[in-house]
Amino acid sequence: MKKSYFGEFGGQFIPEIAMFALEELENAYFSIAKSAEFRDEFEYLLKDYAGRPTPLYHAKRLSEHYGHEIYLKREDLNHTGAHKINNALGQALLAKKMGKKKIIAETGAGQHGVATATAAALLGLKCDVYMGAVDAQRQELNKFRMKLLGADVVEIHDGLKTLKEATTAAIQAWVNEIEDVFYVIGSAVGPYPYPLMVKDFQSVIGKETKTQLEEKNLKADYIIACVGGGSNAIGIFSAFLDDKSVNLIGVEAGGLGVETPYHAATLTKGRAGIIHGMKTIVLQDKFGRIEPVHSISAGLDYPGIGPEHSHLHTSKRANYHAITDDECINALKLTTKLEGIIPAIESSHALAYLEKLCPTLSGKKTIVVNVSGRGDKDMNTVMEYKKGTIYG
Repeated sequence: MKKSYFGEFGGQFIPEIAMFALEELENAYFSIAKSAEFRDEFEYLLKDYAGRPTPLYHAKRLSEHYGHEIYLKREDLNHTGAHKINNALGQALLAKKMGKKKIIAETGAGQHGVATATAAALLGLKCDVYMGAVDAQRQELNKFRMKLLGADVVEIHDGLKTLKEATTAAIQAWVNEIEDVFYVIGSAVGPYPYPLMVKDFQSVIGKETKTQLEEKNLKADYIIACVGGGSNAIGIFSAFLDDKSVNLIGVEAGGLGVETPYHAATLTKGRAGIIHGMKTIVLQDKFGRIEPVHSISAGLDYPGIGPEHSHLHTSKRANYHAITDDECINALKLTTKLEGIIPAIESSHALAYLEKLCPTLSGKKTIVVNVSGRGDKDMNTVMEYKKGTIYG
């Protein structure tokens, strides 16, 4: 297996002009980000700035509703409201130590953009965030937060004006200023070493979950997380990959249904291809052209997925399923009503899978759901939601 691959997926499919920047990043990651000094500073920021560890909460009323023991990993309680801050702090700190003065990022739901802008403000770095115009409109609050934090928000009006186009624009901007700029990728996607590095910075979720389960004398039977690019999922899966007794489930955006063209269910409906510098599973037509995607979730409407998830899917170590917009909104409302927790629309896809999984299980199982973010940013979308509406 090549170092830059997970099974057959991964690699570095980028213009030659960007190769030296990836080599610089790889060298810095292994020399700087693996050092004791860096780790001490990173862990300090996670603890005293971001607010870790996040609780592993026993959702008693959801447990009663589903007939199984449901535990929620509360990434929604992080500073800035999602798991995205873990990776943003790690990459921004690395950029600072590399001597970079400016960082750039792409964002869909806005949570990674906010997290990157937050880390830039903290560390005194300039920051540009690329965001599709459709996403900027439906996540207007996050757009304002980024500007308040001192970032420039660059709206992209190409294509569907969502995450794919924002990512493409961010890569182009990075190539144009490659010697001076650090590209903070928000998910476990892109050319090597990004998928490995993002997994590393998000692995704190899985490590904490494993420790917290042990402290409660519990053994997880299932761990569920939503998957767009896949950073929150690979973060929580990472600590359990070698324990085959733990079932890992990723939940994709089924949009209006995988039998329609309006979804972002990459592993359910895609096939191997190249996107954004990596070989992975991609939603594409018969000619290999990237297909348009749809989800009520601005954070999940991506036509690719992290290469490690493609490997976990093809090796059958993890199972991936699609949840529709409607199922997601119903789960958001149920969790809010029963637990007083308003999850992000992204996270609500993972919660919605409980409705399908729990009736199939015999005996009482212990199920951990990663609540990757909070739903404050989504209230306008929830208020205006109408079944069957195309949002992106």
